[in-house]
Amino acid sequence: MELCLKAMQLHAMGHIEQWIDFSTTEIDANIGRWLYPRLGYAPHIPPSEEIAISALKRALEALNTHLASNTYLVGHGVTLADIVMTCNLFYGFKVILTKSFTSEFPHLERYFWTLVNQPNFQKLLGDVKQAESIPPVASKKPLQPKELAKPKKAKEEPKEEVKTEEVKPKEVAEEDVPKPKPKNPLDLLPPSKMILDDWKRLYSNTKTNFREVDIKGFWDMYDPEGYSLWFCDYKYNDENTVSFVTLNKVSGFLQRMDLVRKYAFGKMLIIGSEGPFKVKGLWLFRGTEIPKFVLDECYDMELYEWTKVDINDEAQKERVSQMIEDAEPFEGEPLLDAKCFK
Repeated sequence: MELCLKAMQLHAMGHIEQWIDFSTTEIDANIGRWLYPRLGYAPHIPPSEEIAISALKRALEALNTHLASNTYLVGHGVTLADIVMTCNLFYGFKVILTKSFTSEFPHLERYFWTLVNQPNFQKLLGDVKQAESIPPVASKKPLQPKELAKPKKAKEEPKEEVKTEEVKPKEVAEEDVPKPKPKNPLDLLPPSKMILDDWKRLYSNTKTNFREVDIKGFWDMYDPEGYSLWFCDYKYNDENTVSFVTLNKVSGFLQRMDLVRKYAFGKMLIIGSEGPFKVKGLWLFRGTEIPKFVLDECYDMELYEWTKVDINDEAQKERVSQMIEDAEPFEGEPLLDAKCFK
Protein backbone atom coordinates (compact mmCIF):
# COMPACT_ATOMS: atom_id res chain seq x y z
CA MET A 1 0.00 0.00 0.00
CA GLU A 2 2.81 2.40 0.92
CA LEU A 3 4.57 1.60 -2.35
CA CYS A 4 1.39 2.36 -4.29
CA LEU A 5 0.97 5.69 -2.52
CA LYS A 6 4.57 6.61 -3.19
CA ALA A 7 4.21 5.70 -6.87
CA MET A 8 1.07 7.85 -7.14
CA GLN A 9 2.86 10.78 -5.50
CA LEU A 10 5.81 10.49 -7.88
CA HIS A 11 3.43 10.30 -10.82
CA ALA A 12 1.63 13.46 -9.65
CA MET A 13 4.94 15.26 -9.10
CA GLY A 14 5.97 14.41 -12.66
CA HIS A 15 2.74 15.89 -14.02
CA ILE A 16 3.21 19.02 -11.90
CA GLU A 17 6.69 19.56 -13.34
CA GLN A 18 5.39 19.01 -16.87
CA TRP A 19 2.67 21.62 -16.42
CA ILE A 20 5.20 24.09 -15.00
CA ASP A 21 7.38 23.58 -18.08
CA PHE A 22 4.35 24.02 -20.36
CA SER A 23 3.32 27.18 -18.53
CA THR A 24 6.80 28.66 -18.93
CA THR A 25 7.66 27.67 -22.51
CA GLU A 26 4.23 27.80 -24.17
CA ILE A 27 2.18 30.36 -22.19
CA ASP A 28 4.51 32.85 -20.52
CA ALA A 29 7.07 32.94 -23.36
CA ASN A 30 4.47 33.62 -26.07
CA ILE A 31 2.67 36.27 -24.00
CA GLY A 32 6.06 37.97 -23.67
CA ARG A 33 6.82 37.71 -27.39
CA TRP A 34 3.51 39.43 -28.12
CA LEU A 35 3.55 42.00 -25.30
CA TYR A 36 7.14 43.21 -24.83
CA PRO A 37 7.68 44.58 -28.36
CA ARG A 38 4.46 46.58 -27.98
CA LEU A 39 5.80 48.07 -24.74
CA GLY A 40 9.06 49.05 -26.46
CA TYR A 41 11.32 46.45 -24.84
CA ALA A 42 12.12 44.79 -28.17
CA PRO A 43 11.72 45.62 -31.88
CA HIS A 44 8.11 45.25 -33.05
CA ILE A 45 8.06 42.91 -36.08
CA PRO A 46 4.49 42.15 -37.28
CA PRO A 47 5.24 38.66 -38.71
CA SER A 48 6.92 37.66 -35.43
CA GLU A 49 3.92 38.97 -33.50
CA GLU A 50 1.56 36.87 -35.65
CA ILE A 51 3.66 33.76 -34.98
CA ALA A 52 3.60 34.45 -31.22
CA ILE A 53 -0.19 34.97 -31.17
CA SER A 54 -0.75 31.79 -33.20
CA ALA A 55 1.49 29.76 -30.89
CA LEU A 56 -0.21 31.24 -27.82
CA LYS A 57 -3.67 30.38 -29.16
CA ARG A 58 -2.65 26.78 -29.80
CA ALA A 59 -1.21 26.48 -26.28
CA LEU A 60 -4.34 27.99 -24.70
CA GLU A 61 -6.52 25.64 -26.78
CA ALA A 62 -4.58 22.65 -25.43
CA LEU A 63 -4.94 24.01 -21.88
CA ASN A 64 -8.64 24.71 -22.41
CA THR A 65 -9.19 21.12 -23.59
CA HIS A 66 -7.53 19.76 -20.44
CA LEU A 67 -9.58 22.05 -18.18
CA ALA A 68 -12.84 20.96 -19.83
CA SER A 69 -12.75 17.87 -17.60
CA ASN A 70 -10.45 19.05 -14.78
CA THR A 71 -10.93 21.75 -12.16
CA TYR A 72 -7.20 21.98 -11.48
CA LEU A 73 -4.15 21.02 -13.52
CA VAL A 74 -3.18 18.02 -11.38
CA GLY A 75 -5.43 16.21 -8.92
CA HIS A 76 -8.31 17.76 -7.03
CA GLY A 77 -6.68 20.76 -5.38
CA VAL A 78 -4.29 23.65 -5.98
CA THR A 79 -0.69 22.55 -6.61
CA LEU A 80 2.49 24.40 -7.53
CA ALA A 81 1.52 23.88 -11.18
CA ASP A 82 -1.66 25.97 -10.67
CA ILE A 83 0.29 28.68 -8.84
CA VAL A 84 2.84 29.02 -11.65
CA MET A 85 0.19 28.86 -14.37
CA THR A 86 -2.02 31.49 -12.71
CA CYS A 87 0.89 33.87 -12.13
CA ASN A 88 1.96 33.51 -15.77
CA LEU A 89 -1.59 34.14 -16.99
CA PHE A 90 -2.12 37.02 -14.56
CA TYR A 91 0.05 39.60 -16.34
CA GLY A 92 -1.37 38.55 -19.70
CA PHE A 93 -4.98 38.96 -18.51
CA LYS A 94 -4.10 42.28 -16.90
CA VAL A 95 -2.30 43.87 -19.85
CA ILE A 96 -3.02 42.23 -23.23
CA LEU A 97 -5.43 39.23 -23.11
CA THR A 98 -8.74 41.01 -23.68
CA LYS A 99 -12.15 39.42 -23.22
CA SER A 100 -12.61 39.09 -26.98
CA PHE A 101 -9.37 37.06 -27.09
CA THR A 102 -10.01 34.77 -24.09
CA SER A 103 -13.68 34.14 -24.84
CA GLU A 104 -12.54 31.37 -27.21
CA PHE A 105 -11.34 29.47 -24.14
CA PRO A 106 -14.25 29.31 -21.66
CA HIS A 107 -12.75 26.56 -19.46
CA LEU A 108 -9.53 28.55 -19.17
CA GLU A 109 -11.49 31.65 -18.14
CA ARG A 110 -13.38 29.69 -15.49
CA TYR A 111 -10.12 28.26 -14.16
CA PHE A 112 -8.30 31.62 -14.05
CA TRP A 113 -11.07 33.59 -12.34
CA THR A 114 -11.68 30.76 -9.85
CA LEU A 115 -8.05 30.82 -8.75
CA VAL A 116 -7.39 34.57 -8.65
CA ASN A 117 -10.46 35.02 -6.46
CA GLN A 118 -9.24 32.57 -3.84
CA PRO A 119 -8.01 34.33 -0.63
CA ASN A 120 -4.33 33.40 -0.94
CA PHE A 121 -4.16 34.60 -4.54
CA GLN A 122 -6.03 37.81 -3.68
CA LYS A 123 -3.48 38.64 -0.97
CA LEU A 124 -0.74 38.52 -3.57
CA LEU A 125 -2.47 39.79 -6.73
CA GLY A 126 -5.21 42.01 -5.34
CA ASP A 127 -8.34 42.63 -7.40
CA VAL A 128 -7.63 41.51 -10.95
CA LYS A 129 -9.18 43.42 -13.86
CA GLN A 130 -8.96 42.12 -17.41
CA ALA A 131 -7.36 44.27 -20.10
CA GLU A 132 -9.91 46.23 -22.13
CA SER A 133 -7.65 46.80 -25.14
CA ILE A 134 -4.36 45.65 -26.61
CA PRO A 135 -1.49 48.10 -25.90
CA PRO A 136 -0.52 50.16 -28.97
CA VAL A 137 2.97 49.73 -30.37
CA ALA A 138 5.34 52.04 -28.48
CA SER A 139 6.90 54.68 -30.73
CA LYS A 140 10.40 55.76 -29.85
CA LYS A 141 11.69 59.07 -31.20
CA PRO A 142 15.25 58.59 -32.48
CA LEU A 143 17.92 60.73 -30.88
CA GLN A 144 18.97 63.78 -32.92
CA PRO A 145 22.63 64.29 -33.85
CA LYS A 146 22.99 67.10 -31.30
CA GLU A 147 21.76 64.80 -28.54
CA LEU A 148 24.35 62.23 -29.52
CA ALA A 149 27.23 64.75 -29.45
CA LYS A 150 29.72 64.21 -26.66
CA PRO A 151 29.96 66.94 -23.98
CA LYS A 152 32.99 69.20 -24.25
CA LYS A 153 35.78 68.47 -21.84
CA ALA A 154 37.04 71.15 -19.48
CA LYS A 155 40.26 72.82 -20.56
CA GLU A 156 43.19 70.98 -19.08
CA GLU A 157 46.46 72.46 -17.92
CA PRO A 158 49.44 71.50 -20.10
CA LYS A 159 51.36 68.59 -18.66
CA GLU A 160 55.07 68.03 -18.76
CA GLU A 161 56.13 65.63 -21.46
CA VAL A 162 57.22 62.35 -19.96
CA LYS A 163 59.82 60.42 -21.91
CA THR A 164 59.21 56.74 -22.19
CA GLU A 165 61.52 54.06 -23.38
CA GLU A 166 60.62 52.34 -26.60
CA VAL A 167 59.24 48.91 -25.89
CA LYS A 168 60.08 46.30 -28.46
CA PRO A 169 57.35 43.81 -29.28
CA LYS A 170 57.94 40.38 -27.85
CA GLU A 171 58.50 37.56 -30.21
CA VAL A 172 55.45 35.33 -30.36
CA ALA A 173 56.01 31.62 -30.35
CA GLU A 174 54.38 29.76 -33.22
CA GLU A 175 52.33 27.63 -30.86
CA ASP A 176 50.90 30.79 -29.21
CA VAL A 177 49.34 32.04 -32.46
CA PRO A 178 45.61 31.25 -32.37
CA LYS A 179 44.69 28.84 -35.12
CA PRO A 180 41.61 29.56 -37.23
CA LYS A 181 38.57 27.46 -36.39
CA PRO A 182 37.90 24.68 -38.89
CA LYS A 183 35.07 25.53 -41.25
CA ASN A 184 31.79 23.70 -41.11
CA PRO A 185 31.78 21.09 -43.92
CA LEU A 186 28.55 22.63 -45.23
CA ASP A 187 30.38 25.92 -45.82
CA LEU A 188 32.74 24.09 -48.19
CA LEU A 189 29.95 22.87 -50.48
CA PRO A 190 29.64 24.44 -53.95
CA PRO A 191 27.44 27.57 -53.99
CA SER A 192 23.71 26.95 -54.33
CA LYS A 193 21.22 29.02 -56.28
CA MET A 194 18.88 28.72 -53.26
CA ILE A 195 19.58 31.40 -50.64
CA LEU A 196 18.14 30.01 -47.40
CA ASP A 197 17.68 33.42 -45.76
CA ASP A 198 15.63 34.59 -48.77
CA TRP A 199 13.27 31.65 -48.31
CA LYS A 200 12.97 32.22 -44.54
CA ARG A 201 12.24 35.89 -45.16
CA LEU A 202 9.52 35.04 -47.70
CA TYR A 203 7.97 32.52 -45.31
CA SER A 204 7.94 35.00 -42.39
CA ASN A 205 6.54 37.93 -44.38
CA THR A 206 3.73 36.18 -46.26
CA LYS A 207 0.37 36.98 -44.66
CA THR A 208 -2.17 36.14 -47.38
CA ASN A 209 -2.36 33.89 -50.45
CA PHE A 210 0.10 31.54 -48.78
CA ARG A 211 -0.26 28.80 -51.39
CA GLU A 212 0.18 31.19 -54.32
CA VAL A 213 3.06 33.18 -52.81
CA ASP A 214 4.95 31.01 -50.32
CA ILE A 215 4.57 27.56 -51.84
CA LYS A 216 5.21 28.76 -55.37
CA GLY A 217 8.18 30.78 -54.10
CA PHE A 218 9.61 27.75 -52.32
CA TRP A 219 9.55 25.52 -55.39
CA ASP A 220 10.94 28.33 -57.55
CA MET A 221 13.88 28.70 -55.11
CA TYR A 222 14.47 25.03 -54.31
CA ASP A 223 17.79 23.62 -55.51
CA PRO A 224 17.94 19.78 -55.36
CA GLU A 225 21.69 19.86 -56.03
CA GLY A 226 22.44 22.13 -53.07
CA TYR A 227 19.68 21.11 -50.62
CA SER A 228 17.65 18.06 -49.70
CA LEU A 229 14.16 17.55 -48.23
CA TRP A 230 13.36 14.94 -45.57
CA PHE A 231 10.19 13.64 -43.92
CA CYS A 232 10.52 12.52 -40.31
CA ASP A 233 8.05 10.40 -38.32
CA TYR A 234 8.29 9.94 -34.56
CA LYS A 235 8.82 6.25 -33.74
CA TYR A 236 6.94 6.16 -30.46
CA ASN A 237 3.64 7.96 -31.08
CA ASP A 238 1.79 5.59 -28.75
CA GLU A 239 3.54 7.41 -25.86
CA ASN A 240 2.12 10.80 -26.90
CA THR A 241 -1.03 10.57 -24.78
CA VAL A 242 -0.81 14.00 -23.09
CA SER A 243 -0.95 17.09 -25.30
CA PHE A 244 1.37 19.42 -23.37
CA VAL A 245 3.97 16.69 -22.84
CA THR A 246 4.02 16.07 -26.60
CA LEU A 247 4.31 19.81 -27.29
CA ASN A 248 7.23 20.11 -24.85
CA LYS A 249 8.92 17.11 -26.47
CA VAL A 250 8.81 18.78 -29.89
CA SER A 251 9.91 22.16 -28.49
CA GLY A 252 12.93 20.52 -26.86
CA PHE A 253 13.86 18.85 -30.14
CA LEU A 254 13.75 22.20 -31.97
CA GLN A 255 15.92 23.84 -29.30
CA ARG A 256 18.56 21.13 -29.66
CA MET A 257 18.53 21.58 -33.45
CA ASP A 258 19.82 25.14 -33.00
CA LEU A 259 23.29 23.95 -34.05
CA VAL A 260 22.04 23.67 -37.65
CA ARG A 261 19.96 26.87 -37.82
CA LYS A 262 22.20 28.45 -40.51
CA TYR A 263 21.76 25.42 -42.74
CA ALA A 264 18.18 24.21 -42.24
CA PHE A 265 14.46 24.97 -42.20
CA GLY A 266 11.90 22.71 -40.53
CA LYS A 267 8.20 22.21 -39.83
CA MET A 268 6.94 19.93 -37.06
CA LEU A 269 3.25 18.98 -36.95
CA ILE A 270 1.51 17.58 -33.87
CA ILE A 271 -1.52 15.80 -35.29
CA GLY A 272 -4.80 14.70 -33.69
CA SER A 273 -7.60 16.05 -31.51
CA GLU A 274 -6.81 13.68 -28.64
CA GLY A 275 -4.02 11.33 -27.63
CA PRO A 276 -2.10 9.49 -28.73
CA PHE A 277 -0.89 12.34 -30.95
CA LYS A 278 1.20 11.80 -34.07
CA VAL A 279 4.37 13.84 -34.60
CA LYS A 280 5.52 14.31 -38.19
CA GLY A 281 8.04 16.71 -39.65
CA LEU A 282 9.55 18.14 -42.80
CA TRP A 283 13.18 19.33 -42.92
CA LEU A 284 15.21 21.18 -45.53
CA PHE A 285 18.97 20.62 -45.07
CA ARG A 286 21.97 22.10 -46.88
CA GLY A 287 23.57 19.34 -48.89
CA THR A 288 22.15 16.19 -50.42
CA GLU A 289 22.23 14.22 -47.14
CA ILE A 290 21.38 14.92 -43.50
CA PRO A 291 24.49 16.66 -42.09
CA LYS A 292 26.61 14.17 -40.15
CA PHE A 293 27.33 16.56 -37.27
CA VAL A 294 23.58 16.85 -36.65
CA LEU A 295 23.17 13.06 -36.50
CA ASP A 296 26.13 12.87 -34.11
CA GLU A 297 25.23 15.72 -31.77
CA CYS A 298 21.41 15.82 -31.61
CA TYR A 299 20.23 12.64 -29.90
CA ASP A 300 16.58 13.30 -30.85
CA MET A 301 17.39 12.41 -34.47
CA GLU A 302 17.37 8.69 -33.69
CA LEU A 303 13.84 8.97 -32.26
CA TYR A 304 12.52 9.61 -35.78
CA GLU A 305 12.33 7.64 -39.01
CA TRP A 306 13.90 9.75 -41.78
CA THR A 307 12.82 9.45 -45.41
CA LYS A 308 14.31 11.50 -48.24
CA VAL A 309 11.68 13.28 -50.35
CA ASP A 310 11.49 12.32 -54.00
CA ILE A 311 10.50 15.60 -55.65
CA ASN A 312 9.73 13.75 -58.88
CA ASP A 313 6.83 12.11 -57.03
CA GLU A 314 3.91 14.57 -57.25
CA ALA A 315 2.21 13.07 -54.17
CA GLN A 316 5.35 13.61 -52.04
CA LYS A 317 5.80 17.09 -53.47
CA GLU A 318 2.20 17.99 -52.53
CA ARG A 319 2.77 16.59 -49.03
CA VAL A 320 5.77 18.93 -48.67
CA SER A 321 3.59 21.89 -49.69
CA GLN A 322 0.87 20.95 -47.20
CA MET A 323 3.37 20.67 -44.35
CA ILE A 324 4.92 24.05 -45.13
CA GLU A 325 1.52 25.78 -45.08
CA ASP A 326 0.14 23.87 -42.02
CA ALA A 327 -2.74 22.52 -44.11
CA GLU A 328 -5.62 21.35 -41.94
CA PRO A 329 -6.91 18.73 -41.83
CA PHE A 330 -3.58 17.07 -42.55
CA GLU A 331 -3.95 13.56 -43.92
CA GLY A 332 -7.52 13.56 -42.64
CA GLU A 333 -6.79 14.68 -39.06
CA PRO A 334 -6.83 18.05 -37.22
CA LEU A 335 -3.63 19.77 -36.05
CA LEU A 336 -2.99 20.22 -32.35
CA ASP A 337 -0.05 22.48 -33.19
CA ALA A 338 2.50 23.29 -35.88
CA LYS A 339 5.98 24.53 -35.02
CA CYS A 340 8.46 26.14 -37.37
CA PHE A 341 12.26 26.04 -37.21
CA LYS A 342 13.83 28.94 -39.13
